[in-house]
Amino acid sequence: MLATVKQNAFQELVSGASHEELVWMNGFLAGVLSVGGSLQSAAGSVALATDPAPVKLTIVYGTETGNAKGLATRLAAVAKQQGVRVKLAGLDQYRTADLVKESYFVVVVSTQGDGDLPVTAVKFYEYLKQQQPGFSHLQFAVLALGDSSYPLFCKAGEDIDSLLEEKGARRFFRIQKCDTDYENDATTWFREALSSLTQTSDRAALVASSPAQTVVQKTGRKIYQGTVLSSVNLNDQGSAKETYHIEISAEGVVYEPGDALGVVPENPQHLVLEVLSLSGADPEKRISYKGAESTLLHLLKTKLNLVYLPERVVRKYAEVVQQDIPETRIGLVDLLKIYPVKDAAQFERIVEILEPVAPRLYSISSALSANEDEVHITVAKDRFEVNGETGYGLCSGFLSSLSESSAFSFYIHPNRQFRLPAPEQDVIMIGPGTGIAPFRSFLAERDAQMASGRNWLFFGDQHFVTDFLYQTELQNWFETGVLTRINTAFSRDQEEKVYVQHKMLAQAAELYSWLETGAYLYVCGAKEPMSIDVENTLLRIVSEQGGKTEDQAAEYIEWLKQSSRYLKDVY
Repeated sequence: MLATVKQNAFQELVSGASHEELVWMNGFLAGVLSVGGSLQSAAGSVALATDPAPVKLTIVYGTETGNAKGLATRLAAVAKQQGVRVKLAGLDQYRTADLVKESYFVVVVSTQGDGDLPVTAVKFYEYLKQQQPGFSHLQFAVLALGDSSYPLFCKAGEDIDSLLEEKGARRFFRIQKCDTDYENDATTWFREALSSLTQTSDRAALVASSPAQTVVQKTGRKIYQGTVLSSVNLNDQGSAKETYHIEISAEGVVYEPGDALGVVPENPQHLVLEVLSLSGADPEKRISYKGAESTLLHLLKTKLNLVYLPERVVRKYAEVVQQDIPETRIGLVDLLKIYPVKDAAQFERIVEILEPVAPRLYSISSALSANEDEVHITVAKDRFEVNGETGYGLCSGFLSSLSESSAFSFYIHPNRQFRLPAPEQDVIMIGPGTGIAPFRSFLAERDAQMASGRNWLFFGDQHFVTDFLYQTELQNWFETGVLTRINTAFSRDQEEKVYVQHKMLAQAAELYSWLETGAYLYVCGAKEPMSIDVENTLLRIVSEQGGKTEDQAAEYIEWLKQSSRYLKDVY
């Protein structure tokens, strides 16, 4: 009977407890059991369980687009709610000398491009590489963000995880690798990691983690089937550029202004046929790849990267053909010409080492509120010269070649760090060239919302006559009051080049006034040099108009970033 009463009381206690309280109970009971299994024998441990010394946890982040930073900030809030003392810092700002003082250390880091570290994490990584093993006091866990469509998924996180172990640090929790839809898995992993810190009564004797186990979030991304409604070159005759506005029909498509469209491009037919010709392979041969079987022709056209092979693939190619090949990025066609395969069987071994085509992302230039079941993108056709021959970017060439009614697959890549503010807030948008794309989406959304906030656009390109992208639409938005202000810079229309930053300086007083009254500022386009020049111009404007020193102006810009009022989507 007594046992039943106790059981009912315990069930009532548990059913009314929050997640954080359950975590505490779990740790408390673990402490009780570890000292004899009763409250009486655990008298000494009760004080520890009910009034523990707070865990000190440092969370650092390495980010390129802001996702890792935003996630790390939210996780820090979760830890604080559980009574953990948290220090949060970006890896570019983290004092590396503090590593010798740390106890528990969580790294949240994204992977860029071809398995690269984000720029903000390089300094920390290089510092750690130079250190001798001697960090046995440091207990760490790594949360790695990436995109499983890329061959080196989450490699930056893996590299930091391995390097910390190499330097003597111990894992208190396994590495977690997350795909683009990372929120749920990342939060679950972090709560489990925190729980592992509270499940022992002697925090100084945390058991070193077993060898790293990787948990990979399955992508779960939805693949849409799109049909091209129209494709129009926005540049006029005589322009040095080709920029395509592509409208795509896709029933049930869901996205928000600021998101991107992800597409895996197909290889050009002539390239595939040349590879088959050089290899002597049968295009109809059935090949198994990633658990699915298809013809070699289909595999080469839709799945495998045939251009600009990374050095790691070139090294594997050299092993297969038993040739000394200098380390270089090269196309498969050139490799086959210079270092040919012996036969079709040897080529099938080459197929096994080829990596999948990496997806490309394009900022969405439409809003669902204005275009239901549609998504629009703005694509600059990349053109270049190689040995006197004109070449085109794989994806921009693929997309620009699509005609009306062409079908292709795509997915939506959320960009939670590039969102519109509340409708009543003012917005400043700086987007030269194809950087205009998300701002067309923003303006369409603000128009549909009948947002009361003001909208100011800075746009630039080479020539007014041939390169004023979306000119008619922007003029209409200005005439109807959706666009409060618009300033344009056409760099080649006069002897001295004029860019958006020059137009910003010309409007310095008004621009600073908007910032001072709460405006949100967005920058989209080329990372170098545009976004750097724009930020340097902002620093100058804030310093001159606000009467601030250089350091004070830098602090002001950083405050805008921390307040999510200065957001960038650059590439």
